Amino acid sequence: MRHKLLLLTHENDRYRDLLTSCSLPELILLDDDPQNIVEADIWLAEPTLAAPILPHGRKLIWMQSTMAGVDALVKPRQRKDYRLTNVRGIFGPLMSEYLFGYLLAHQREHQKYKSQQVEKIWLPGSFKTLQGQHLLLLGTGNIAKHLAQTAKHFGMQVTGINRGAKPTKGFDKVDTLAHLPKYIAQADIIASVLPSTPDTRGALNCEILSLMKPEAILFNLGRGDVLDLDALYLQLTTNCQQNAVLDVFNQEPLPREHPIWSLPNAIITPHIAAPSFPEQVVEIFIENYHKLLKGEQLLHEVNFQRGY
Repeated sequence: MRHKLLLLTHENDRYRDLLTSCSLPELILLDDDPQNIVEADIWLAEPTLAAPILPHGRKLIWMQSTMAGVDALVKPRQRKDYRLTNVRGIFGPLMSEYLFGYLLAHQREHQKYKSQQVEKIWLPGSFKTLQGQHLLLLGTGNIAKHLAQTAKHFGMQVTGINRGAKPTKGFDKVDTLAHLPKYIAQADIIASVLPSTPDTRGALNCEILSLMKPEAILFNLGRGDVLDLDALYLQLTTNCQQNAVLDVFNQEPLPREHPIWSLPNAIITPHIAAPSFPEQVVEIFIENYHKLLKGEQLLHEVNFQRGY
């Protein structure tokens, strides 16, 4: 049986070059003609590009997402009569670079010394070591495991939050979201890498944020809707020693009129903490395609009910 592949990405040419150089038996790459939306039975797609036209893909049997997040495809009203796989296992190192890059710059007062350099001021500060500090990770999946491993190299204490308090290698302790108030009050650094589910949306609300330690630093790296951004703005405004580094938002791009842009204790980046590189995505697609031909279980298949 021949399969027809439709590319729905912002880097179609790059994906096409990579795929045509591989051995993919019985696979035809279709062009961008709208009729091919109907004809293709396999999609390699960015979720936000695929979601609006999903009802027209009547022959679709499998979609390989180019990203980890598939929120746009698992909404209640979306169709779920096909197999959906996402990208996992490649983001841990990238996310660690992002989180610890910003964290170390903050702890070591990089900006302070750069400002002093301009004025030719020689004045040692009082930096903080990460040793002994408490990192609270909301999520214990592949990304969180890598973050925990990196944290351990710095001598940090690591607590994880997941659905069932399942013990996870690399974490000193794991508990459920229901006990988040207890742990957020103890954490020096909080990092959310949670998926978007009915249970996680709004988890970091006004009440929870008010429990943060006076000099805590918050990272939101998973899904924007886990965090109440307006509540965080008020929290940072009244607690100027607290800091936040935000890479994901409920509305992207973040509206220019949102006041959090102007806060000195907030860093905003445009969803770049852990990008999907086509070369890595294609490796996963190829492996899954061969599994599809053999009738085997696909890698990283999404559970539509859970949303990830």
